Amino acid sequence: MSRADGSSNTLAGSTSPYLRQHADNPVHWQQWSADALALAAERDVPILLSIGYAACHWCHVMAHESFEDAEVAAVANPNFVCIKVDREERPDLDAVYMNATVALTGQGGWPMTCFLTPDGRPFFCGTYYPKPSFLELLAAVTDTWRTRRADVEATSENIAGELRAMASGLPGGGPPVRPEMCDDAVAALLRDEDTANGGFGTAPKFPPSALLEALLRNHERTAARAPLETVTRACEAMARGGIYDQLAGGFARYSVDASWVVPHFEKMLYDNAQLLRVYAHWSRVTGEPLARKVADETARFLLGDLRRGAMFVSSLDADAAGVEGLTYVWTPGQLDEVLGSDDGGWAATVFGVTEAGTFEAGASVLRLHADPVDAERFERVRAALLDARLARPQPSRDDKVVTAWNGLAITALVEAAFALDRPEYLRAAAECARAILSLHLVDGRLRRSSLDGVVGDSVAILEDHAALATGLLTLYQATGERAWLDQATGLLDLALRHFAEPTEAGRWYDVADDAEQLVLRPSDPIDGATPAGASLVAEALQLAAHLAPEADAPRYAAAADATLGAATVLLARAARSGGHWLAVAEAAVRGPIQIAVACESADSELLAAAHRLAPGGAVVVGGEPDSSELLRDRPRVGGADAAYVCRGRVCDLPVTTVADLAAALGASV
Repeated sequence: MSRADGSSNTLAGSTSPYLRQHADNPVHWQQWSADALALAAERDVPILLSIGYAACHWCHVMAHESFEDAEVAAVANPNFVCIKVDREERPDLDAVYMNATVALTGQGGWPMTCFLTPDGRPFFCGTYYPKPSFLELLAAVTDTWRTRRADVEATSENIAGELRAMASGLPGGGPPVRPEMCDDAVAALLRDEDTANGGFGTAPKFPPSALLEALLRNHERTAARAPLETVTRACEAMARGGIYDQLAGGFARYSVDASWVVPHFEKMLYDNAQLLRVYAHWSRVTGEPLARKVADETARFLLGDLRRGAMFVSSLDADAAGVEGLTYVWTPGQLDEVLGSDDGGWAATVFGVTEAGTFEAGASVLRLHADPVDAERFERVRAALLDARLARPQPSRDDKVVTAWNGLAITALVEAAFALDRPEYLRAAAECARAILSLHLVDGRLRRSSLDGVVGDSVAILEDHAALATGLLTLYQATGERAWLDQATGLLDLALRHFAEPTEAGRWYDVADDAEQLVLRPSDPIDGATPAGASLVAEALQLAAHLAPEADAPRYAAAADATLGAATVLLARAARSGGHWLAVAEAAVRGPIQIAVACESADSELLAAAHRLAPGGAVVVGGEPDSSELLRDRPRVGGADAAYVCRGRVCDLPVTTVADLAAALGASV
């Protein structure tokens, strides 16, 4: 293939649906590549870098206003090499230039608009610009590049230096994590709770998935009521609010208000996978019917709307037919039209649909303040509304398959299978894992994403290795199939070889040592919408330390301890930025709990109970005596299956009944 010369748009062959959305733009978009950067150097023009993703509403707005506009193209094409990036496909690039955008403007977001020197150094950054402002910006940057080149070079070098200084990540070392550290972090979180509305912070409000998981684990460890009450307030508020799809299940990405009323309507795989895990565990801990309902509906949403073949795709768009939320919102008149005036009026009361509306143009987002007394009527009305909704324009779907997010889904489905007694979720998780390994593991190295069965060029980052490894280790615990363990430890060995800092134990980079060299090598320890790669790898290493063969377990344990030790400063100073770190730490200070069930059959009642009763972060294995590391020298007792419960290196006497196992775990049968 000959090198693109920048005289045409080259996105049609991309493996990213987001990039393909821009393939017909008159702007001559290129994909990020060494050739594209070389072209900018050859032409001696700056790079216009635009980063977004397929489900992003404001990305669509800027595309329609500017990137589809001939006037904009006439300015952009001769004066820049224009590069489009899918942030989900290239999170390394997104991290680098988002750091620059935040540093220069004080805030970030998508679409991200950056201007770079030909070697990739940023000198001006922003987000969304309406067409008039964007044209002015293009003209100003072009003039500055031509008339004040020395200033641009100096500015870009200063910015690059600042970014490198900021990208140090967590320093290696640090004290071992202790229970009081976790308790102090939880206390800080509880002080930050929005007790009136549930969750944390103000508008816009995001589902605090990792924080809720951490609080559940703290409650299970300490029996303290306050963390569980915080989880309950947040989970109930989200489940009854507009952020949750009351007709079809699944969560939108965030709420634009503090009360969970109006969502930003895009639905992401990573959010729903993490929330499935939280609601399944909330159901397991409390037996709340709402928890079970939402967990089941969220799992069905994943398996229905976000599954293609055996794997899970990235997202549903916020827009339909170019209008945000068009698929989802209702007026009282629309309810009457579908249901008749009697059921329509009843549905308006149940779902909080008013003449004034909660969204735009008098429409309302459906909410469910309380479960209706007439459950049969509710299900009939709900089904009728969903059928009517399916006749509306539907949001487009980003069919890109991302390794890390599928890893999160695998873990959540396995854990939900046991919490909800849904074996079909376990089967789906195993099918997904086999498909991901078959397609995304190429010549011994993991790839980040694929589309329509074609693997993209982007190499996997730390979160991909770690999230998939955790999913595979969770499958190994559920099935006892050694292949899952071997694949998981292989991924962790790759991570230790290519992402860990060799001179500073516990420090991790987000990109491999042999990946493309950017302005800086990202190393972000902060948990955001998805957990940080380093906190994900801490979880995977912690599991592997107890599941791997005896020859390998100590090095996984040492790496897990060092990684968590490096994170103690984050837990102490910024607990809200370390929700997944705290969840892993909560498991660590309990040992983590290990439950080994010596049994003759995979259908063992005691083994099923161990999976169902195990607290978050526990390690559970079952099988014949000596069939795995945790079952070494642990026989059945008196001809009966026996469960061995250990915390760290301290083990209880074996138990042979479900009641005794529940008592040993402090759980309810």
